[in-house]
Amino acid sequence: MSDAQAGLLVATPIIIVFAIALHRMGVLQRYSAVSAVLFSVAIAAVLFVQQ
Repeated sequence: MSDAQAGLLVATPIIIVFAIALHRMGVLQRYSAVSAVLFSVAIAAVLFVQQ
C-alpha cells in the first residue's frame, strides 16, 4: 500500500465523521451530509484504485 492510499484511508473517515458531526449540530441538512459522505467515499474509491 502506498502512502497516498494510506492517506485516503485516514482522510475519508475523518470527512465522514465531520459531516455527521455537522449534521448533528444542525449546520448541515441531511441531504448535504449524505452527499458529502457519498462523494468522499466515491472519490476515495476511485483514487485508491488508480494509485
